[in-house]
Amino acid sequence: MSKEALFDIISSLSGLIPLIAFAYSFKNLDSIFRLIGIFFIVSALADLLQWVLPYWHYSNIWVVHIFVIVNIVFFCVIYYKAFVSNLNKRITLILSSLALAAGLYSCKEIFEYPTISNTASSIVFIILSLLLFFQLLTRQEFLHIEKQGLFWFNAAVLFYFSINIFLFMLIAMIPLHERPSYYIINNITNIIANLLYTIALLCRPQKTT
Repeated sequence: MSKEALFDIISSLSGLIPLIAFAYSFKNLDSIFRLIGIFFIVSALADLLQWVLPYWHYSNIWVVHIFVIVNIVFFCVIYYKAFVSNLNKRITLILSSLALAAGLYSCKEIFEYPTISNTASSIVFIILSLLLFFQLLTRQEFLHIEKQGLFWFNAAVLFYFSINIFLFMLIAMIPLHERPSYYIINNITNIIANLLYTIALLCRPQKTT
């Protein structure tokens, strides 16, 4: 088995870890994290489809297109609910709408890699994650930020998309036979992001003082 195939398997299986954390912590989760948990269920189903379709001799690229759109919708709602400022809520709606438009536009080439929508959504998620970090770091209440689930969720979002944005931008220019080697970057960051998401789901709500 090649290292590329091994990382593909490990990356896909790592998506089960936050699902286990979601099931374990379900009773302690607020509405935002229950929504995040539902997103991970959808993500796991998308991963499964991407594995199964090639064995049935069908293209799985259309699954990536649909998942990018689903990702934008879920993260729009999550960040909208997480932000306190009305300005940030409006920014979330505007930027997510632009990313969604890019995602729908990319669907006209449903069997081509969604470079435009992946890049657009990455830019949006990077901006929203930075805005949320600013909110978390400037709150008036005394909080142990490292014990906040939103901190770890946001860290995962910023880490994953800030690293992979260049891969998403350039992947279409890389020859098909060379793409698996470059896609290891995505697999490694996905594994680390899933571990950060798991920490986020295991954090218990902290009372302010």
